[in-house]
Amino acid sequence: MRIGLTGATGFVGKHIVRLAAQRGHEVVAFTRSPNRDVPGAAETRLFSLDAAPDLSGCEAVIHLAGEPILGLWTREKKRRIVESRVRGTRRIVEAIDAMSEKPEVLVNASAIGFYGDGGDADITERSPGGTGFLAATVRSWEDEARGAKSERVVLLRTGIVLGKTGGALRRMAPAFRLGLGATIGDGRQWMSWIHVGDLAHLALFAVEDMDVRGPLNATAPWAARHGDFVQALARVLHRPAFLRIPAFAVRAALRGLAAELLDSKRVLPAAAIERGFGFKFPELEPALRDLLG
Repeated sequence: MRIGLTGATGFVGKHIVRLAAQRGHEVVAFTRSPNRDVPGAAETRLFSLDAAPDLSGCEAVIHLAGEPILGLWTREKKRRIVESRVRGTRRIVEAIDAMSEKPEVLVNASAIGFYGDGGDADITERSPGGTGFLAATVRSWEDEARGAKSERVVLLRTGIVLGKTGGALRRMAPAFRLGLGATIGDGRQWMSWIHVGDLAHLALFAVEDMDVRGPLNATAPWAARHGDFVQALARVLHRPAFLRIPAFAVRAALRGLAAELLDSKRVLPAAAIERGFGFKFPELEPALRDLLG
């Protein structure tokens, strides 16, 4: 299958390109720099917020491109987060609408930020959306994707992605290696995570399984409380982690982003499990050891 992939040069995109090539797919990589070589891709094309991309020949589309949410949520940062997702997805939908031969599926990156603070409750694809900036952004983002005239639209609601070369782990590991690992708040909030390898497999599973459609939680089956995550990471790196950052300090320093660190989201990949998807790394510590051991 010929798959169009935006965000192909990003942390997750690179994994999908490699895996797709291994599975016999051809990848058309969409980047802001179309002259840039993308290892494993059959072709590169331009992706821009200013015009619909050329999706001709693409039998499926995986849309990942978007401003990272990590960082201080200034007014300008929030504008970029919203615009990159909503406007970027709108350009993909416009491109699909203009095609005489529509792609069979659009797999549109989304986020578990869609859900609110769930406490200790299990959250599945059938759970209601939350409130606040990120939940509203994800809702608008998904609404754009749902308008695509492809046979299927999959909304890949991704949790915290763990990998060697990007995502949360790359930011956390240096402090932990120095013995400065810290628990945020009381540490009882649930963290829903996924190994980047499993995420790449799940994205292609959504392309290949003709019955997958709608919301698809991209999280490991076994979420972890934040405090347990901190201790597991410390064990893998053979370092202590005794520090604690009070919730009020996190809120004062990070403002709106603080809720994403302090809220509890025990998100289960119910739809993926129902369709028979097999996770290579369903549990946290083996996933960390694979990446850092």
